[in-house]
Amino acid sequence: MSDIETLDIETLPGLGETMTLPETETPAPRLSNDDGDHERFSHYAPKDKIVEASVMGTPITALCGKVWVPSRDPSRFPVCPECKDIYDNVLTGEPSSSD
Repeated sequence: MSDIETLDIETLPGLGETMTLPETETPAPRLSNDDGDHERFSHYAPKDKIVEASVMGTPITALCGKVWVPSRDPSRFPVCPECKDIYDNVLTGEPSSSD
């Protein structure tokens, strides 16, 4: 005979049974804010993240908090005023010249 034992399937846990995995609390990313205004603007985000998200199709977060998947030409839309304000006043430390 062989050195391998014959295992009884009924003695092994999980084999031959249908197992249910516990539900996980993973919230789906909100790809759009409810007010709709964010859909009409181009948003600021780190350039490397925008390129990666465009290629991979993954959502990114703009400076204003908008979560979206870049898929359109941003030059066709005005810049988001919240992103511009955060970029001009917070990140560069200089107030916007348009104020």
